[in-house]
Amino acid sequence: MTEMPVEILLVEDNPNDAELSLYALRKFKIANHIRHARDGAEALEYIFGSSTDSEKPPVQLPRLILLDLKLPKIDGQEVLRKLKSNESTRTIPVVVLTSSREERDILETYNLGVNSYIVKPIDFEQFTQAVRDVGLYWLLLNQVPLANT
Repeated sequence: MTEMPVEILLVEDNPNDAELSLYALRKFKIANHIRHARDGAEALEYIFGSSTDSEKPPVQLPRLILLDLKLPKIDGQEVLRKLKSNESTRTIPVVVLTSSREERDILETYNLGVNSYIVKPIDFEQFTQAVRDVGLYWLLLNQVPLANT
């Protein structure tokens, strides 16, 4: 039996934020196939295989990546750098969902090619609404090149 393609790759090390994100995505039936990576190394391994060499063709291509910046092993900016430097993964929408309001983080991620930068709301309802809105926009409304489907 073949595994269904992942629609969303959630890269989040905080178990509470990951649980809230998964809850929101499932509650609003935004994605059926979600993969949760707990650090940057796990995310890159999922996409590029056991060799996290971003020059190799990807193994798995999600339709959307929700990426935290402050991650163990490999931080979110390095994950973003590898994704946007590979021709096969460059056009996958990446939305940074982070607690960092640092101007240098915002500027650096946009320079690396992030599609959107969202500071995590602290309030539960705002957080689930933000995740829902991100999923609805990037999976249902946004048009991607046919090569990504």
